[in-house]
Amino acid sequence: MRAAITAHAIDYVPGCADLGDFDATSTTIALDPVQADSVVPAAALRRTFERYWDFFAARRASATWTDYTPYEMRAIGALARLGERERADTLLHWFLADRRPIAWRQWPEVVDREPRRVRFLGDLPHTWVGSDYVRSVLDLFAYEREADGALVIAAGVPDRWLADSGVVVRGLRTRWGALAYTLARERGGSVVMKIESGDLRLPPGGLVLRPPGAKLEDPQACLARASTGRARLERDPGGGVVLRTIPCEVRWSGGCVTATPGR
Repeated sequence: MRAAITAHAIDYVPGCADLGDFDATSTTIALDPVQADSVVPAAALRRTFERYWDFFAARRASATWTDYTPYEMRAIGALARLGERERADTLLHWFLADRRPIAWRQWPEVVDREPRRVRFLGDLPHTWVGSDYVRSVLDLFAYEREADGALVIAAGVPDRWLADSGVVVRGLRTRWGALAYTLARERGGSVVMKIESGDLRLPPGGLVLRPPGAKLEDPQACLARASTGRARLERDPGGGVVLRTIPCEVRWSGGCVTATPGR
């Protein structure tokens, strides 16, 4: 990758090494399923998806675009993995509005700006496109981080999902067993996540918790006090906190965090 970037004098990850082309949809594969983000040049990876976002935002604001392929939905999961929660949610909303026909809850291979235009659409429904959607949506709730053997939870869950009864996850399969958790915002504004045990084994890198609205004003001071009994929290370099106790209830309130072991 570095050799191709140098040879083509580009600042993004090339979709194809010999062409040096820009193709963010292809580059998403470096994140999932390959999980090579730790070896991809970091600045180029960030630039790739900044450029994709600029392209997406310009198309969304335009009334003259013609068509696109919904394989782009892979970028939803990629943005969540890169810490771009709001952008991932924006993409999800936009692509969901382009299901054709919308009542069928699926996408063709090609989406035209004019739903009634006579043209090639590819298979309909298109299962490959559907699988890209499913993989991206699952990443919003949890994804495995192969670099350190961690399970990252709720990194793509948007803040608006915490309204009413919040988020409930049951039976989400991971290599360490089935994940189950609830996530909600209480009336006073606190964000509460309850991690259930079930058959989930603690991953080697722990559970990295990144729910929306769960920021720490002073991470070092907060984490020094964030333990009750057996539950301990650590700061994750990529954002969020690392939990190594299952089951457990973790609460973010007033810019600080506490953890209480479950039963």
